[in-house]
Amino acid sequence: MRVAPNFAPVFPVKRIAAIDLGTNSFHAIIVEVYSDGSFRRMDKLKEMVLLGKGGGENVISNAAIKRGIKALKNIKTLCDSYDCEQILAYGTSAIRESENGGLFIQKSIDEVGVKINAISGKIEAELIGYSVQHGVNIGNDSVLMVDIGGGSVEFIIGNDEEFFHTESKKLGVSRITQMFEPDDPISSEGIDAVERHYEKELESLSEHMKQYRPRTIVGSSGTMENIALMIASKKDTAVDITLNEYEYSAEDLQEFYAWFITLDRTKRKKIEGLDDKRVDMINTGIILLKKLIDKYEIEKVRISTQALREGIIIRHLRKEMIGLSWAGKFNDPRRRSIFELLRKCQWHEEHSRHVTRMALKLFDALKEELNLSDNDRELLEYAGYLHDIGYYISHSKHHKHALYIIRNSKLKGFKEDEIEIMANVARYHRRSTPKKRHKQYWKMPRAIRTRIRKLSGILRVADGLDRSHYQNVKELQVHSNTDEVLLEITTEDEPYLEIWGAMRKSKLLKTVVGKNVRIERKNV
Repeated sequence: MRVAPNFAPVFPVKRIAAIDLGTNSFHAIIVEVYSDGSFRRMDKLKEMVLLGKGGGENVISNAAIKRGIKALKNIKTLCDSYDCEQILAYGTSAIRESENGGLFIQKSIDEVGVKINAISGKIEAELIGYSVQHGVNIGNDSVLMVDIGGGSVEFIIGNDEEFFHTESKKLGVSRITQMFEPDDPISSEGIDAVERHYEKELESLSEHMKQYRPRTIVGSSGTMENIALMIASKKDTAVDITLNEYEYSAEDLQEFYAWFITLDRTKRKKIEGLDDKRVDMINTGIILLKKLIDKYEIEKVRISTQALREGIIIRHLRKEMIGLSWAGKFNDPRRRSIFELLRKCQWHEEHSRHVTRMALKLFDALKEELNLSDNDRELLEYAGYLHDIGYYISHSKHHKHALYIIRNSKLKGFKEDEIEIMANVARYHRRSTPKKRHKQYWKMPRAIRTRIRKLSGILRVADGLDRSHYQNVKELQVHSNTDEVLLEITTEDEPYLEIWGAMRKSKLLKTVVGKNVRIERKNV
């Protein structure tokens, strides 16, 4: 096995499961933890349980207890099939607030063999905050993280490094729907009653919102995901690879709300993106989101597909796996997830870093005339690091394997079009350039295809300049004039293989710059 000199090999060390026992549903994930402290999701299971349905105030009904135990047995069977060493089960609003929550916990121990920890609302908010920081590219500016559950809603004000305020309020969609029993379709009087309740309950949050003034909501969990999926469907926006980082504006939500809130149950059931089990509860969630946007002058909403269950894993790794520092080395989830993937695929580090350095030199010289952005530069850098990871599967067609790996690795912090750009730039670093027969490529918008062609043209030449994989090119200078792009290279040994390799792959770059490409060795 080839091991890069600066990085220890990474290997799986254990499998653990995390279960979020919510008021509406139980969510479980099974992850493989690696020796660098990172983790990879292997499987997941969602069971709609509706713990809060049919019981009295602060009581879980017998029927709901039976549904919950049955769901836990299904989850335990899945965990056993993966030989999980540990199951971390956290109970939230319905369990911690119920008089017979302890009975449910004991039944889980006796009948399933799973011990449930009933956590406070503040801890729940903290864990959700961890998962959002881990999976979304937040940055330094404050954002409002919102997790709309069945029994409670968690609010976290923070950035990529710290939380400024966390709180949990009893405003979950199941709870509010049962409390107000709105008409179908919901009447204007019903909307007003729900909004007045929200206004009163948001007083404590408002004090902190005035102090930190976030303009972005990052939403997690089912209600926020369902709203995003419906908006994406209505806008005909692709979210096939990932919903993570999907973004819509306050205006998008207002337009969607005005249409959706008038629909009755029958019409809501036909909306693409809405889970059938949420048809009766979704209105109270949408009203809350609109209230937050209006009240706090929110400008946009982004989605985190990670939620409490990933937060459980992250907290466990921070507390129990002391010393595995790599997973926390990058605050930026984009860079961290790229390097986690590189290590897991045993990347050819020296070659990939060398090719990337030359690609970025080419980029910087041609940025203005190719009308490229700083975002394009970042994506080219990552595509350069990733371009050979297909070797992890096979040498043959490794460029196509790279495309598959990048598209299916659940990279964090990236929007769908960014993942497509990195995957396709890596795919086109060798062999053929984009062709009409490449159906997946031609499904993408023209603007994305154009960016892929430009970045691929650059990466192909940079990869050719290390045809030997021995980093013979020590310096690269790029000169662009009206007639040609001249690449002056300084090499350690004879440059013939590098010049041949780069010129052989230069056709796409010639096309996108609209002029000749020439390479010559610089005399030293």
